[in-house]
Amino acid sequence: MPRISKTPRAFLVITAGLWTLAMIAGAAVPRATAASPDFAALLAAPDRSDADRENDKKRNPINLLAFTGVETGMKVLDMGAGAGYSTELMARAVGPSGQVYGQNTQERERFVERLKTPAMKNTVSVVRPFDDPVPPDVQGLDLITFFFAYHDVTFMPVDRTVMNRKMFEALKPGGLLIIADHSGPPGSGTTVGKTLHRIEESALRKEIEAAGFVLVASGDFLRNPEDKRDVPVSKSPVPNDEFVLKFQKPAR
Repeated sequence: MPRISKTPRAFLVITAGLWTLAMIAGAAVPRATAASPDFAALLAAPDRSDADRENDKKRNPINLLAFTGVETGMKVLDMGAGAGYSTELMARAVGPSGQVYGQNTQERERFVERLKTPAMKNTVSVVRPFDDPVPPDVQGLDLITFFFAYHDVTFMPVDRTVMNRKMFEALKPGGLLIIADHSGPPGSGTTVGKTLHRIEESALRKEIEAAGFVLVASGDFLRNPEDKRDVPVSKSPVPNDEFVLKFQKPAR
């Protein structure tokens, strides 16, 4: 009889211990996921401009933001920021504890105006050339985004080998580079950047990987097989076929 009574007590002790561990693990889950922004809420923010909401229709921003892996508190560089559409998305996603740098080769009036808004308080305008895009005091970036502008540097006086190396060096080990662009026709390489505003995916990938980056994922949420990729993106009768690639700087 004593043996029978001891077994349940031992079982209860073990079970209680497992339950405690489970509670600890469960309590850790919110802390682990708290860094992930609510992208739907971010996009629904009432202070976003009508122009940005219109741009959302072709950018599929919820999927794009999720694909980047952006998290609260990150330090991000947005290459080719332009008027700042994607820069503001990053600024909202990283929140007040994060930092965003929006790079342009010259001061852009619309970007300067955007900087005055509350959503951009954590954002710095960086006016620097593409092949030297990072201020000397900026290091250890978590993420670099380069949206629909890499094709532009193919017909500009830019040393892309140097540019890609600079981006690689600016990222912390394990940091990510996300590039989205308009798909060029097969075999076109980097030759249709100025005429069609497109670039062949394989050509872009080759240049980025030559800098040391490793391709870790690709997104198909902006793909459109009906796009023949033979006309300028501004004149395409159908939504443009676009690729999104995620590269990583090796951790070691």
